[in-house]
Amino acid sequence: MPTYKLKINSQEYTIEAEAQTPLLWAIRDEVGLTGTKYGCGIAQCGACTVHLNGNPVRSCSLPVSAIVGQEITTIEGLSEDSSHPVQKAWLEVQAPQCGYCQSGQIMSASALLEKNPSPSDEDIDQAMSGNICRCGTYHRIRKAIHLASKEISNGSK
Repeated sequence: MPTYKLKINSQEYTIEAEAQTPLLWAIRDEVGLTGTKYGCGIAQCGACTVHLNGNPVRSCSLPVSAIVGQEITTIEGLSEDSSHPVQKAWLEVQAPQCGYCQSGQIMSASALLEKNPSPSDEDIDQAMSGNICRCGTYHRIRKAIHLASKEISNGSK
């Protein structure tokens, strides 16, 4: 079986996997980071969202052979102590309900704010449209993103 070197959360891991093995399974089963969730398995729900070179991607449909040498960030890599402004805002507005989709939601939101620190409601709706929440917490998610935006604008990141 081939081996691949993956840089996840600033650490390098060598994994054995078939070329088409989805990144999600490398992250969860080989590296042992379980914050990234399996949702639909076809890149439609966003539960498995991670950052690849700072951009949100669906790890369930991205083969490990296609990402060697690139920077991968999971929810565990966003901050060591959940102090990222998006994570803090999520807690403050009680955004999660069941919580299953939330790591993917937070990863998409943090990528949005990295590129657009002051998004409008329309910007948020567009950026978050690929992340599905079966509990329907979209209003609280939008509120959390605006709150995180204010914190980032005030200089905390």
